[in-house]
Amino acid sequence: MESKDTLFKKKTTLNCRGKLLSLDTPLVMGILNVTPDSFYPGSRLSTTEEAVERARIMLAEGADILDIGGYSTRPGAADISSQEEQDRLIPAIEAIVKEFPDVILSVDTFRADVAEASIKAGAAIVNDVAGGTLDEKMFETVARLQVPYILMHLRGTPQTMQAMANYSNVTIEVLDELQQQVSKLTRLGVNDIIIDPGFGFAKTTHHNFELLNRLEDLRILGLPVLAGMSRKSMVYKTLGIHQTDALTGTIVVNTIALMKGATILRVHDVKETKQTIELYKKTTL
Repeated sequence: MESKDTLFKKKTTLNCRGKLLSLDTPLVMGILNVTPDSFYPGSRLSTTEEAVERARIMLAEGADILDIGGYSTRPGAADISSQEEQDRLIPAIEAIVKEFPDVILSVDTFRADVAEASIKAGAAIVNDVAGGTLDEKMFETVARLQVPYILMHLRGTPQTMQAMANYSNVTIEVLDELQQQVSKLTRLGVNDIIIDPGFGFAKTTHHNFELLNRLEDLRILGLPVLAGMSRKSMVYKTLGIHQTDALTGTIVVNTIALMKGATILRVHDVKETKQTIELYKKTTL
């Protein structure tokens, strides 16, 4: 029988196009949205120049990864074509990589062709909000490209997901659905997999907090866990405030996530999150 420590042992590095990214300390992933309708107005970037400048600020503040997206996945967001998504993403990726050659960029997309074009343009990680459920070619593409893959839990599409937030036990069902996808990925030879329970995606506020409370249960998969709760409705609606005032609440839920084993925090506010991790680390010495 495996010991508890062996069962819960997680990967310690990610291979990002030949650069080894250590997971020994929690990482900060800064959000870059080259979309006109991202759910948080403060993250919307309308030009390549704005994307480069935001990248500069986040890297200076200590971001370990930058996650760039060209398709808004907020509830009810309009669908756009693959070509439009690429037209938003590729120039920004190329410009950021040219300006910051050592940057580790993650591309936030559920489309295999967009993922492949973005990796060719300089991205190093694929962050798929659909966990392979919306494009049957995604897993094969990631396996062929041999890049780290963030597998997020989602039911339905960004347009229909809120109607599919029906669970008997949200943690067990999310864990089971993630495990099924992990098995497919490992059979295809994908080596670096990060799991994301998908806070706010086909989840009610109650589901979100139940998942957060039991986040450590995801460790049974033996994979790094990403938590993405930054300024989401589970924070600001619970507190009865606006998104612009949700930084303190975000820090609180991120601290809980760290205490329950999160390896990567995906955030809008890099500096404050780095400070949160520094204080958290003092409790783990």
